[in-house]
Amino acid sequence: MSNRELDKYEKIVELAKRRGFFWPSFEIYGGVAGFYDLGPLGTLLKNNIVQLWREYFVIRHMDMVVEIETPVITPKVVFEASGHLQHFTDPIVECLSCKRKYRADQLIEEALKIKVEGKSVEELTKLIRDNNIKCPICGGDLGDVRVFNLLFQTFIGPYTQNTAFLRPEAAQGMFTSFKRVHTVMREKLPLGIAQVGRVARNEISPRQGMVRLREFTIMEVEFFFDPEDPGEPPFSRFGGKLRILTADAKIRGEEKPDVFDVEEAVKEGVVKNAWLAYWMAVAKEFVKELGVPEDSMFFEEKLPHERAHYATQTFDQLVRISRWGWIEVSGHAYRGDYDLSGHMKYSGQDLTVFKKFDKPVIKKVEEIFVNKVIIGKLFRGKSGEVLKSLRKLSVDVVRRALAEGKSHIEVNGFRVPLSAVEVRVVEEKIAGKKFIPHVVEPSFGAERLVLVVLDHAYTEEEGRVVLKIPPKIAPIKLAVFPLVTKEPLISIAKEIFHNALVQGLTAVYDDSGSIGRRYARADEIGIPYAVTVDYQTLEDRTVTIRERDTRAQVRVGLDEVISKVKSLISLTK
Repeated sequence: MSNRELDKYEKIVELAKRRGFFWPSFEIYGGVAGFYDLGPLGTLLKNNIVQLWREYFVIRHMDMVVEIETPVITPKVVFEASGHLQHFTDPIVECLSCKRKYRADQLIEEALKIKVEGKSVEELTKLIRDNNIKCPICGGDLGDVRVFNLLFQTFIGPYTQNTAFLRPEAAQGMFTSFKRVHTVMREKLPLGIAQVGRVARNEISPRQGMVRLREFTIMEVEFFFDPEDPGEPPFSRFGGKLRILTADAKIRGEEKPDVFDVEEAVKEGVVKNAWLAYWMAVAKEFVKELGVPEDSMFFEEKLPHERAHYATQTFDQLVRISRWGWIEVSGHAYRGDYDLSGHMKYSGQDLTVFKKFDKPVIKKVEEIFVNKVIIGKLFRGKSGEVLKSLRKLSVDVVRRALAEGKSHIEVNGFRVPLSAVEVRVVEEKIAGKKFIPHVVEPSFGAERLVLVVLDHAYTEEEGRVVLKIPPKIAPIKLAVFPLVTKEPLISIAKEIFHNALVQGLTAVYDDSGSIGRRYARADEIGIPYAVTVDYQTLEDRTVTIRERDTRAQVRVGLDEVISKVKSLISLTK
């Protein structure tokens, strides 16, 4: 390694490997791009992030959100219905000499310093030709740009015709289970279905470390509502201000977000749906509790060509980190009825919701009346088939034939006299209506948030590293030290340590080296509180609790030390 000073990101990566947060997977075989292992501390941190997400998006919304779990392996037909087989693609280009493959848009953007998102494969190929862009490894010529589907393919059972894919999102499991969950939840709307689980995306050339992975944990909510009567989001729970860079502002060339009151953003049409705005507000507060200040995040509206195939409006929640600048940490999409409609078409199942009116509505409707006597005399043994075909006729077809003065109408190969067919106006009592719910979706990647937390927590003070991870999500909550390695200090310290574990606190016991070095080791992995058993403990049964960020110390009684630490954790954000 050169003598140059490492930047912040490199220091975080070095710390992550050395202390057990994360490292490249399959290291002994040279690693594979887009795959990372989480170590002991990284796993604890990720689990705490997931649990905090559950607290915000599920537990605090149990009056309208439930959590389910669906398979990672998904039959092909599901992704035909969802549009992923056709649309879940990225542009790829191959070097004709060394055969290396690259994501074409990234290669062009790096070479020309321009944005090419949304351009067709033909336009990307032309840019490569016109600007003589070569393979960055061997300098060889590049082929034509083509599309590459990002779904990982597999097979169900021993038959290759049973094609399946690893899911790239958890959403489709929620859509295919919607009717069942809706029934279980006593057919109420609005209804959120949440899921946390593994997903896989066969990225062409993943980079940016933990930012872009081929396999990761996703945390999603599909929130279903009546588009005509969506209900009022509980803005009293989560509201306030949102920093938003609108699509119109982007088109004007602006890069700085504006500040909007959440409810005003809906009234002004900045956010097209109130529920979309509400979950954006929840997401802001969730990410703030991860240790990201409000001025280091904003929501960027995606332009039409930037949106996923299923979305009518999308906002990405962006967070600033040291190496990569602004990165997406969550996506917020208004999916309309795209997914449920697609699954109704491909499955043949009714995924609509029946809404009962408070009072039945009397509605005048036009119906086709058929004279069965005439049909029976004319068609005899085939009269049943003729009647069945006539029932499928639309009123408009019959009206048009009558207006044109026709005497007969062709129905499924039968020539039926119009004298046997009549359009009548009847009154119909309607008890309710069927509709397809609309959906908004907040979606997060957990591993990316691990990197975000570490990036915002990493600080250097007096030549040492302090990870100022918010106590609520810190992997280890408490370190327990005897001042010196002598009895009975060791026994008392170990008793506190085991009591902490029994009462649900993650904790470590450390009696190696000086107390200063032990504090430094605890600070480096983000432990917010350290308890030290010293000689005064033997006199008055008190110990010191040291706070990581301020280094302030207080003495508390042995009997209350665990409850005090728990109280301190619950008071902090």
